[in-house]
This record gives sequence, structure tokens and C-alpha cells, in this order.
Amino acid sequence: MNVHYAKMTEGGRLLVPAELRRTLGIQPGSDVVLDLADGELRVRALDKAVSRAQAIVRRYVPDGANVIDDFIQERRAAAARE
Repeated sequence: MNVHYAKMTEGGRLLVPAELRRTLGIQPGSDVVLDLADGELRVRALDKAVSRAQAIVRRYVPDGANVIDDFIQERRAAAARE
């Protein structure tokens, strides 16, 4: 594991070292996802986090299924019942 150090500045800003930014594929203005896990802060590039979430969901969706169309159809049916 490659350890890097950073310092928290005024206003809670944290400077992410250049090597880590390059590895994460983030640059000034990039959106990132932050989460806490076991008392540790995780930083992920938003596009990478979305891709990972899509891959997880894809494991549960049958081939050829259209999740959006199925959802819309279910919502319309629910609305018709109301």
C-alpha cells in the first residue's frame, strides 16, 4: 500500500496529492463521491462510482431486460389502480 499524507486547511479543505488525483482520474472541478467506512474517508471519482454501481445492478438484471421501461410500466399500472 502506498501511503500519502495531506493536511486539512482552513474551511475543511483537504489537498489530495497529485499522484492520487492522477490515479483517481480527477482534476480541478471533478465531482467526487465521499463516504465513511469503518472510520475511514473514501474518495472516488463520480464516474467511477457510477460505473461500479451500474456493474453491480447489471448482475441482477436479466439480459435483454429494459429496467427503465419496466419501471415506467409498473408506475403507470400503480397510478391506474389509485
